[in-house]
Formats: sequence, C-alpha cells, structure tokens
Amino acid sequence: KMAAAGGAAAAAAPALWSEVNRCGQNGDFARALKSVNKILQINKDDVTALQCKVVCLIQNGNFKEALGVINTHTKVLTSDIIAFEKAYCEYRLNRIESALKTIQSASQQTDKLKELYGQVLYRLERYDDCLAAYRDLIRNSQDEYEEERKTNLSAVVAAQSTWEKVMPEDLGLREATYELCYNSACALIGQGKLNEAMKKLQKAEELCRQSLSEDSDVTEEDIEAELAIIHGQMAYIMQLQGRTEDALQLYNQIIKLKPTDVGLLAVIANNIITINKDQNVFDSKKKVKLTNVEGVEHKLSKKQLQAIEFNKALLAMYTNQADQCRKLSASLQSQSPEHLLPVLIQAAQLCREKQHTKAVALLQDFADQHPASAAEIKLTMAQLKIAQGSVTKACMILRSIEELQHKPGMVSALVTMYSHEEDIDSAIEVFTQAIQWYQQFQVSQSRRDNPKSPVHLSLIREAANFKLKHGRKKEAISDLEELWKQNPKDVHTLAQLISAYSLVDPEKAKVLSKHLPSSDAMSLKVDVDALENSHGATYVRKKAGKLTGDNQQKEQGQGEVKKKKKKKKGKLPKNYDPKVTPDPERWLPMRERSYYRGRKKGKKKDQVGKGTQGSTTAGSSELDASRTASSPPTSPRPGNAAAISAASNVIPPRHQKPAGAPATKKKQQQKKKKGAKGGW
Repeated sequence: KMAAAGGAAAAAAPALWSEVNRCGQNGDFARALKSVNKILQINKDDVTALQCKVVCLIQNGNFKEALGVINTHTKVLTSDIIAFEKAYCEYRLNRIESALKTIQSASQQTDKLKELYGQVLYRLERYDDCLAAYRDLIRNSQDEYEEERKTNLSAVVAAQSTWEKVMPEDLGLREATYELCYNSACALIGQGKLNEAMKKLQKAEELCRQSLSEDSDVTEEDIEAELAIIHGQMAYIMQLQGRTEDALQLYNQIIKLKPTDVGLLAVIANNIITINKDQNVFDSKKKVKLTNVEGVEHKLSKKQLQAIEFNKALLAMYTNQADQCRKLSASLQSQSPEHLLPVLIQAAQLCREKQHTKAVALLQDFADQHPASAAEIKLTMAQLKIAQGSVTKACMILRSIEELQHKPGMVSALVTMYSHEEDIDSAIEVFTQAIQWYQQFQVSQSRRDNPKSPVHLSLIREAANFKLKHGRKKEAISDLEELWKQNPKDVHTLAQLISAYSLVDPEKAKVLSKHLPSSDAMSLKVDVDALENSHGATYVRKKAGKLTGDNQQKEQGQGEVKKKKKKKKGKLPKNYDPKVTPDPERWLPMRERSYYRGRKKGKKKDQVGKGTQGSTTAGSSELDASRTASSPPTSPRPGNAAAISAASNVIPPRHQKPAGAPATKKKQQQKKKKGAKGGW
C-alpha cells in the first residue's frame, strides 16, 4: 500500500509542475506556492522545487521567509545556485553588508548579480565603485532595461556632486525622461547652480505630466503624488535662494498630499524645522515626528540622517529641554568625534544656562584634541569672550590662530578690538607682525581693486593711517616713506608724507613739496555742465532756453519781489499793555511759576447767593448733587473757577468708565432697601 501511495504521488508530480508553470506565467505566485509545497511533500530535497518556492516567496514580498528557506537547505541550495536570490533577500531586508558579501562570494558574476551589486554599492555610498559598475553594465548590456541603468548612473553622479562635492562629468545622457532631468537638477544643486537646476526641475515636471497623462488609469492625484519629489526639490532651491515663504508654502502643500515616501516626508519636515529655527517651535515639534517614522534610516544618506539629528538637538535647546539636548549632542559626538557641530551645540546649551566658563573650557579641550578644527573652535571661543566683555582675552585667542592671524580680515578685527580697549601699542604690534610676515614670505597676493599693490603694502598704508589718527606721527612717517620708495609716482602717499612732516619737520616738508607735480599738470579736464546736471548733484542748473516776454519780465522782476518781502509782525494779545513789562515766566505752566501759591480756599462759597434772584452762577453746576454723585472727583488743575468746573467731569481715557454707572448702582440698592422695609 505504501508503494502504491508513493507511486500515486509521483504520478501526480507532473501535473503539479504544470500547475506551477501556468501560475508563474499568469503571475499568480500564491497559488504556485501551494503547488510547490505539494511537490516538496513528495521530495523535500528537490532543488528545483526549493528554488521555485524561494522565488514565489520573493514575488509575494516574504523576503524573511525566503531567506529562511535558503539558510535551512544550505546543503542542497548552494551559493552557486541561489546566490542572487539570497543577496536580493538580504538587500530588501536592509542587510546591505551581508548582501555585499553574498555577491562577492559567488563563483560566477551573472548580469543579475552585477545589477544588484550596483544597487548595493549605492546604498553603501561607495559612489566611485558604483559608477564603475554601472558603466560596465551599460557597455556590456543590450536589453530593454538600458534606460533604467542610465537613470541609475545619473543618480550616482548626482550623489557625488551633492555629498562629496565632486565636479560631475558630462555623461552625454539624453535627458528624455523626467527621472534623468531630476537627477541632472540634483547634480546642478550640488554645484550651486540653482537657477539652472530650477529650469531642469521645471522641465522634469513637464515631462512627468506628459508621461503619466498618456495612461488613462492615472488620476490627477497620482500625478501630484509622483511630482511631490520634484516639487520638494524646487522648494529646497527656493529655501537656498532666501525665498523662505515660497518654500514653506510648497513644503506644506506636499505634506498635505500625504506621500507614501517616508524619506521625502522626513527631508521636508527637517527643512521646515530649519526655516522655523527658534520661532514657531510648536510646529517644529509636530514636524520632527515625521523624521522618526520607521524605515527613514534606510531611505536617506548618512549626511541627511546626521543633519536631522543635529536639528533635533538644536530644537531641544530652543525648547529648553536641556537634558535631551545634551543627550542628543553627546550621541552625535560619539558617532562623529571629529565633527564640530555636536560640541558647538553643547557649548551653546551651556551659554544658555549662563555657564560661559564651562563652555569655553569644553571648546578648548576639543581644540586641543582636534588641531585640524582648532581655528573654527577658537573663533567661537573668542566670540564667547567678547560676549562676556573680555575683549583682551578674545584678542589673545584670535592671535593664537596661526593660519589666520596674518590675514587682512583678522588684522582689521584685532586692530578694531584693541582700539576699543584703547590699547594702541598692541594694535600697532598686530600691524607690524602682519607686515613682517608678508615681507618675509614675499606673498604675491593682491587686492582685487588694485592688482599692482601687494597685500603687505596695503597693510603698511593702513598702519600709517592708523598711526596718524592716534598721534604716532614719527612711526607713520617711516611707513609712508617705505610706501613712497615702492611707488615714487604715488601723489597721494607723497601728500600724506608732506602733511605728516609739516607737523614734525617743516623744512623737510618744504623739500618734499618740490616733488609734487605743478598745478597745470594736476589740472583735470572736468565738464562742469555735465557734472552739475549729473544725477545726485546738489545743484542742477536749468537749461538755457528761449523765454517769452512775460517770462523775461518775471525773471527780471524776481529779485525785486524778493527784496520787497517783509517779515510779518506777530499778533499781540488783546489785553497787551506796552507800558507793562511782560511776565518772564509766562511760558511756564501756572504750577511751575515762582509766584504760584495754589488755589484759594472758600472761593466758591463767596460766589453763592450773588446776582439777581433766579440767575445762575459759574459754580452752580458744582452745587448740583445729581452731577457730583455721578462724576468721580479728579485732582484740580490750575486756572480760574470756570476752568476748574469745566474740567472736573473729564476722566482720562485709560480710566474711563460708563457714565453714571456708580450712581445707578447706588440708587438700585436704595430702592431694594426701601422695598424690603415696606414688605416687613
């Protein structure tokens, strides 16, 4: 019976293989897998069946299970047979190093393995090797996948330009697809050619729309989703160009589309955080969640991931999360010990906590351990010292930077700082050391505006001007003489030298003045009319033209009219008495005058009862109880009784209340009391 059962199963095998073949051609790999499993029940070590099972699992996206089958049957599925499938599963499971070892250990390098090898090298960011691999593939392959290989080749060149700052070579690729245009734009961004890159991206967008619109099944939403990465790169260019509002608007539009590419979302979120900086931190805290999505680390390059982590640390600092900031920056420093940013973030956090001394010590330790980065660190230390008010110590730190201490910019900064501290001797010493350094090494670098003037000569001129400004005339004279020897035809230097000698040695000044050119030789051919009519001239002469008879009379009579104009007399007050001397304190307020004694008490009482029966007086409004009850008293102002009465009901705007509110409330309370008494 057992033999009969085995024979029946063996007889069923051909039918099962036919089913596997038919399902494979139809793309129904789930059904094919069931048939393969039945075959393996007949013969568990069937090599072809095991291979088919691995392929079916890969086609269904079950890479982990497929790799498990390969590792379980290593005796049957040797590396020569299943190398590509194993490497591909490892690649899709993001085990890139393992995939590389599997490919390299294969005895025969098939075209499939070479294709996968190029992908693996790109993920490992070994761009030079990757470029060579794709060139070899394009040279030795002729099939329908040539366009895809060229796209991958252009992606490698773009990555080199962006991350390694390598000048990309012209591959001679015809940019007929939007992918090639996009990659070309990325390469241009790496070179800093932003305007050209924007034009390429616009072309890529146009090609993308044309390509996708040809398919009737593709909707507008699908097209926008495909264009999201192109629009994201456009927004990045806008951000680099300083058009942050436009960039922010485009970034937010992409986020609203909810693209499935987690790498794109992470990059956009990071760029929005960089725009927000220390502002709008609530929005930044929401956006940073998009950078923590699972799978982001496999979609971005190492430098992109590093930039995101830096920004997380900075955001923690801006949101006053000191412990989180320290934790992130310490982690970054352990990953990249030679990188500047982690230690700078730590120093910035210490400064926010008012621990400037610790910040300087931290920077000093880093500078001692990493001499290559010492210059940038010391510049930061100097800035901290200036913030503390220790300008002299900041100067000492700057002068310790050997590669920068003789640069014209550094010399200028040091002289300015020493001048601020009134340390003129140290400032002159900085000039002297810089001049000696340039003279010693015979540096031939020249200023752009005057190629014939070496840097050390321009420093001598600046030193001479500085010394003249601070009264060091004799020292300035020696510098000016040196300049004049270098260029005896320089009239400007000669004039400065004569001016300096005139204060110290007038006779020497007279002798030198003989070297000045004559006034005729110095006369300049200047078109006075053109100069007066030029743009920005303070006086522009009117163009001469023919005048009519009336205009001539006006021109001639203009001077007479001006002569006849007289200043109008100021108006005098009505009660002005020329015999009485005006009050010298009349311009001061009444309260500030020396003779002011305050208001006289009882003045209002004297006015009560005066006048005929029934007549009203100026103070009658003040005797009205209904008015005084509803108007809170204010402080009296100087002036007569009528003015006081008129101003007593005015409340300043800042304290103004609804008129009559207190009185009304009081009356309502009185009514309630009366009603209560009546009820009882």
